[in-house]
Amino acid sequence: MQLSSPPLFKQGTPAFIKLAACLLVSLALMVIDYQYKALGDVRSIASYLLTPLQSVMLLPRSAIQGTYDYLTSKGSLEVQNEALVKRVAELTLLANQSESLMSENAQLRQLIGIKDQSRFKILISQILYSPSNPLSQRVVIDRGASDGIKESQGVSDHQGIIGQVVRVLENRSEVALLDDRDMVIPVQVSRNGTRGALYGNGRGRPLELRHMAALNDLQVGDVLMTSGIDGVYPPGFPVATIEKIDRDIDKNFARIHCTPVGGVNRFRHVMILFYDSGFGAKPAPPENNKPANNKSNSLYRGKS
Repeated sequence: MQLSSPPLFKQGTPAFIKLAACLLVSLALMVIDYQYKALGDVRSIASYLLTPLQSVMLLPRSAIQGTYDYLTSKGSLEVQNEALVKRVAELTLLANQSESLMSENAQLRQLIGIKDQSRFKILISQILYSPSNPLSQRVVIDRGASDGIKESQGVSDHQGIIGQVVRVLENRSEVALLDDRDMVIPVQVSRNGTRGALYGNGRGRPLELRHMAALNDLQVGDVLMTSGIDGVYPPGFPVATIEKIDRDIDKNFARIHCTPVGGVNRFRHVMILFYDSGFGAKPAPPENNKPANNKSNSLYRGKS
């Protein structure tokens, strides 16, 4: 089928004449519209009639644009959310580390203060790890024989006594904590001077002040201090507080449970106490030229 030209451009009249006529008509309409605003109503009606058609024609474009914006926004939000989660985790870690460092710094300041005030040598040490032995409560510190550490030396933190050195290597030492089953420390009640022996009962169990009469003047909340009679611990260091007293009047017996004052299993730094109960005095020579009995002053009951 052969297509024919529109009537306006049919053969007969030259094409440039028809084009010129169209241009003149267009210019005339433009001038009339500009001078007299004659086509304003026509334009308004045409715009009103064509608006629904324009909206329908724009629906595919709007749908594509909306889908693209949604997917872009969702992807961007997921990336931002992932970055924020990582940042929150980093800030939380830094905050926890900062809090730990502040606590450790405060403890070290207190240890240094005690070191400056003490009348005997104190060596600050760091806890390295705790041996995996469920039957004992011990820790390993980073000081040993090369630092002058010896067995039976007392170990403390800035709050109170926490244990005793029981094994010494060249650059390491093993410390038995207060709640170790083989630990026993001679103590004295700070309120009235009553003496006794404080025993460890194992992991997770309270300390026990044993061999005390039921009618002894002891109260819940009394502070137990080192008595110094064993020659291992300097006198006057806090050890524990009385938490519970069960008195058996018929048997003249009291079961006394205590809580450690020191930060057992809490702090990373401790003090090793170089205490000399004789304050440098030479021991008296043995009588009848018999060799002196060189037994340790420690009350630790376990084998090193």
